[in-house]
Amino acid sequence: MLTPPLAPSTLPSRRRFLRSATALPLLASIPGLSAAVTANTGARPAPVSGTALRWLDGKAPARFEGCTLGVPWPRGSLRLPANKRLAHRQLDFNLGENGPAMQSWPLAYWPDGSLKWTAHAIAGGIDGRRTADSFDLRAGAPARGTVSVKESADGVLVSSGELAWALPRAGECLVRSATRAGRVTMQNLKLVALRQDGPQLEASGSVSRQRFTSRITAMTLEQSGPVRAVVKFEGVHGNGSRDWLPFSVRLYFYAGSDSVRIVHSFIYDGVPDSDFIAGLGVTAQVPMTDPSYDRHIRFAGEGAGVWGEAVRPVTGLRRDPGQAYREAQVAGKALPPLAGMAKAVQDGLQWVPQWGDFSLAQLSPDGFTLQKRLGSGRAWIDSNAGTRAKGLVYAGAASGGVALGLKDFWQRAPVQLDVRQAADAMAELTAWMWSPSAPAMDVRSYRGEDGMDTHEKQIAGLNITYEDYEAGWDSATGIARSSELQLWVLGSTPSHQALSDMAEQVARPARLALAPQRIHQCGVFGDWDPVDAGTPARKLIEERLALQLDQYLREAEQHRWYGFWSYGDVMHTYDSDRHMWRYDIGGYAWDNSELSTDLWLWTSYLRTGRADLFRFAEAMTRHTGEVDVYHLGRFKGFGTRHAVQHWSDSSKQPRVSNAAYRRIYYFLTADERVGDLMRELLDSDQDLHKVDIARKLKTPGARPDAFVGASFGTVWGSLISAWLAEWERTGDTRWRDKIVAGMQSIAALKYQWFAAGAPYDHRTGRFQGPGDKASFSNLNGVFGVVEMNSELLTLVDVPAYRKAWLQYCRTYNAPRADIVALLGSDPGGRGMSDTNSRMTAYAAYHERDRALSLRAWREFFASDWLKPGNPRNAVRRIDGPAVLRPLDEMTGISTNASAQWGVAAIQHLALGGETLDEAARAAGLLR
Repeated sequence: MLTPPLAPSTLPSRRRFLRSATALPLLASIPGLSAAVTANTGARPAPVSGTALRWLDGKAPARFEGCTLGVPWPRGSLRLPANKRLAHRQLDFNLGENGPAMQSWPLAYWPDGSLKWTAHAIAGGIDGRRTADSFDLRAGAPARGTVSVKESADGVLVSSGELAWALPRAGECLVRSATRAGRVTMQNLKLVALRQDGPQLEASGSVSRQRFTSRITAMTLEQSGPVRAVVKFEGVHGNGSRDWLPFSVRLYFYAGSDSVRIVHSFIYDGVPDSDFIAGLGVTAQVPMTDPSYDRHIRFAGEGAGVWGEAVRPVTGLRRDPGQAYREAQVAGKALPPLAGMAKAVQDGLQWVPQWGDFSLAQLSPDGFTLQKRLGSGRAWIDSNAGTRAKGLVYAGAASGGVALGLKDFWQRAPVQLDVRQAADAMAELTAWMWSPSAPAMDVRSYRGEDGMDTHEKQIAGLNITYEDYEAGWDSATGIARSSELQLWVLGSTPSHQALSDMAEQVARPARLALAPQRIHQCGVFGDWDPVDAGTPARKLIEERLALQLDQYLREAEQHRWYGFWSYGDVMHTYDSDRHMWRYDIGGYAWDNSELSTDLWLWTSYLRTGRADLFRFAEAMTRHTGEVDVYHLGRFKGFGTRHAVQHWSDSSKQPRVSNAAYRRIYYFLTADERVGDLMRELLDSDQDLHKVDIARKLKTPGARPDAFVGASFGTVWGSLISAWLAEWERTGDTRWRDKIVAGMQSIAALKYQWFAAGAPYDHRTGRFQGPGDKASFSNLNGVFGVVEMNSELLTLVDVPAYRKAWLQYCRTYNAPRADIVALLGSDPGGRGMSDTNSRMTAYAAYHERDRALSLRAWREFFASDWLKPGNPRNAVRRIDGPAVLRPLDEMTGISTNASAQWGVAAIQHLALGGETLDEAARAAGLLR
């Protein structure tokens, strides 16, 4: 093992820092909390201050349906009563005397057993026009919510105020009925899928469609109030002869809200060449008991716009019924007694058509159409059209009805909202996550083998298109997708303004969040700090970071990075000749988290608090954790390398399924689905032999002794993020021990981290062999392991590994002579020196080495990212026949370079701020 002396360390470790009184500047003023605080310093316990929950968008929303967020705490500051670590599920917090009701519970623990994260569910019903822009989190008994749950042998009854939801344990319905003030307002909420046996545009003959509906196989009551109840359903879509498309659906009920939030997740388990999804939806029935002229349909349109009409209109007729009748119908209210209506209209009302079916189809992100017809077998009539609908429909009457909305509506096109049989006794309301009016979903491989029938030919293809193709390894079978919906059960038809406010909540759900400073003070998520442009050099870097982020937000819109499977991802590399991203060139197309794009966006949100970055990163988390990862089959637990289709590259790796890319979102939101996805990965190391990425090389990684060759960064460094999250969430030390076993075994190798990888034994979590061959991989440090080590070395005490990691960090970018002196030769393979300079900065910070810190900045500044004249520092307008539409272009842009430069800059600012301006002047970046 390597033993050259390291520079003496006089800088306190973050672990010691967080235990000191100086690490708790926020412990000052939450009323009533001091009794729960126990600092490890022997200092007097002090309450945590500055825990203001602010609206993510900066102001209170017009309508609020409830939300859940995570709140971090410094190590040792909050403890549960003895022996209550896992069993104590309710915590006493509130939002002040006039604040909404709140339900709180533990979310994660520090190694000493103190609370690291708490989760807080906030009741809905807040009227934003009379609500403060923030709330102070306090200790003490919370205001009681109104949600109650009763379990029985056949189901669960969730009640809140006037609403009662009956949920069965089995069958096809997720909600049997929803009553409001005793009236059944909705019933038979279920899932529907349409299967087609071929793509209709290519079929030589006719294609057939089959309808499948949900079949529940399991129901779990996860929370039972008093502010939030959560029920999880698992099942499949069936039609009596076949089951497919496994699903999990969670229903969220919040006190003070008239709605239920629905998180719908499914796995594609079909055969891509023959199983085409022609429709995927959530549907419910709405009893229509009012006269047809008192039945109303509403669609949210563009912006704040609303389309609203009656099933049997009384406006626009040849004869005027009277102003009171026209105004009542437009407002969605019951008409006055018909005896007062103009007699000509009263007598002729029976001849006014009753419109039964309505459809809003958004088949592209740039256009929707709205049609209606009298009923099945009749022609559709065009009503209106627009660009981007918000994704909400209402069907009901003056006495009440149902509104159903689909989040990210136009971004996920093709989508559709349907009302059927509104003129009959029972209307049907459906939100289609894949529109049946669009061509059937096609997840076949975009290419054929094309002569690439050997590994040698596939490598040759990789060298020209950057695509690692292999027949049979490009299947979509096993990928997943989650969608979010909101369903309201209402006691009357909402006004146009009310429906517009509801639509805003569908499109941009209101969320409470913490300020960056409050999160940062707790020492979570590694090396970052809030935005600070207080010195000339910091200002320079902050402006470049903001420019880069703003450009990616523009790129998503300019190049329409939208669609059911694609929304949330970004492209890998730009083609400035075509003024297009390389969407059709192998490994240069969809990014699939290459070089930790997710971490770049989430860390950027942490330090800025920007709402647009939160939503951009949230969409990416929803995409990369579902679509880019396999959830069943032989590739389960692994993700696909960057490719033309999200699943088309043959390289299946844990570096893509990496839980580090979901973990920040999970702790900020307590999102159960993302928690499930991280938990899915816990045992994926057992299947590394199934996806051996070295199989195409002359020396394969799979070994006859059941060990698998695994790199320390791209493989092990990705696996440990799921184990860390599980240890934090449960306190189960076997996951800590598995991490420590890997650390100890790396430290025991002759060349430690300089071995780059070694045979791995999933049974013990340890690396095997002598580790006596030194090598470098420029990818080892860019898939989250730097961030994981930064956190883990404050949580576990493995001195030999810490020493090995610090030496690797100090040496990776060192002069060649230093490499030769340490290893005996220069094995080559180093790269991305500006990105990996953050490792130099890490070593400098922890070894308190000023000279090394200046070297780190020199390495960082060696690239041209900050230099005047660099095209990546400027945005130019491209117009005219060279482009499809006008573009704001940043030439030379690529996501992997942008992400890694961004991450490196953020970590440098956090670790090396003291020497920044001196280094920037030496580099000629400051006058």
